[in-house]
Amino acid sequence: MTSSPTEAIAADTAVIRALRRIRVPQTQRNRELALLVFAFVLNGGAIALVQLGATGALDATFLSLCGGLTALVVAIHIVLRLSARDADPFVLPIATLLTGLGLAMIYRLDLHWDRHGWDAFSTRQLAWAAIALVLAIAVIVLLKNYRVLFRYTYLFGLAGILLLLLPIVPGLSAGGNADVWVDLGIFTFQPGELAKLALAIFFAGYLVRTRESLTAVGTRFLGLTWPRARELGPLLVIWLVSLGIIVLQRDLGTGLLIFGMFVAMLYVATGKTSWVLIGVVLAAAGAFLASRVLPYVGARFSNWLDAFNPDLIDGSSYQLVNGIFGLAQGGLIGTGLGQGRPWLTPVAESDYIFPSLGEELGLVGVFAILCLYMVFTSRGIRIGLAGQDDFGKLLAVGLSFTIALQVFIMVGGVTRLIPLTGLTTPFLAAGGSSLVANWIIVALLLRISDAVRSRPRVVIG
Repeated sequence: MTSSPTEAIAADTAVIRALRRIRVPQTQRNRELALLVFAFVLNGGAIALVQLGATGALDATFLSLCGGLTALVVAIHIVLRLSARDADPFVLPIATLLTGLGLAMIYRLDLHWDRHGWDAFSTRQLAWAAIALVLAIAVIVLLKNYRVLFRYTYLFGLAGILLLLLPIVPGLSAGGNADVWVDLGIFTFQPGELAKLALAIFFAGYLVRTRESLTAVGTRFLGLTWPRARELGPLLVIWLVSLGIIVLQRDLGTGLLIFGMFVAMLYVATGKTSWVLIGVVLAAAGAFLASRVLPYVGARFSNWLDAFNPDLIDGSSYQLVNGIFGLAQGGLIGTGLGQGRPWLTPVAESDYIFPSLGEELGLVGVFAILCLYMVFTSRGIRIGLAGQDDFGKLLAVGLSFTIALQVFIMVGGVTRLIPLTGLTTPFLAAGGSSLVANWIIVALLLRISDAVRSRPRVVIG
């Protein structure tokens, strides 16, 4: 039985297409591989220097465990070669390098406090990093088309709200200064980190559906087009939700993060600068009211404005002042990995990991870390702006801005630029919830960038 000419042509075309995919060099993946090798060398060197600086000897056991994480990152690279060959080549190496540097500093603090086994923060960070990398692989493999998320816009919105409410459910709260942790018996996690992912998807889908009404012609004043009063509803609702988080959970950082993410995505969706100005005014008004009504917020403002007051320096501002002294001790080039005294600052492995790195890497080191964050954010925003569908554009920009805003809030807090909040520094700080959420962001950005680059009408350098 002979095949028809049409079937023969289709078969030949399929064969040619398959051969072309095999023969065409994967330029993006080759570039990514070179950057990953560089990141592996830096991470391994950082851990070795920590061991030599703190103990004077190398420990092959911990280095081999880190080698397992390296293998998982290589697995992600292989998966990208097979299923997302056009994904951005910078996102994965930057996330790998930041995770490794954070792990090196956490391990350095464990060496000082002589913490071993599961009691060591570095051991738990290794385990959570492995889980995060496996979940990232799962997202890349299973989420063939990120636009599927658009169908479940309101389901993600409901999931985000429920995740934010979990810590105040009786019997689930893990305690602490803020109600942000949930205790499941086996482990504790911070649902707000996963909530920001769900809400980013919800915001993107919601703004795509309502963009026409939000971009309607409003009142022209001071060279800007201001929205009509009835269009302020969504912004006011998110503002009230953020205030609710601050009041009910005593979590200033998450409230600011969610509100800032929505304002940024709203600006991208509408192109109106007036939305940003209104958002800044509402954020400032909310912070002012919270500082006057809520004692813990007022204390944070007092520590920020008068940190070196003798009445505060031995109490509520002790941590902040010690972090500043640690940064000052690092100077320009730092004391060297394993040779500083970052343990003098309380909670140095999580809230204050940036000053810990600043003490041992110096101004040059922390500037390099901030540059990594800047490149990561710029690549994410570039992925979004190059996209052709509004949902992918808003989602990529929202996720990237979330990382940037979280870095600004934390770095600004520990350097006394703004009042300190309770967020974690992405990829660097000890904490499984944050690490898992941030690596899922990496996976989503890789998927979106692959879809953007695969379209012939879109060119990204």
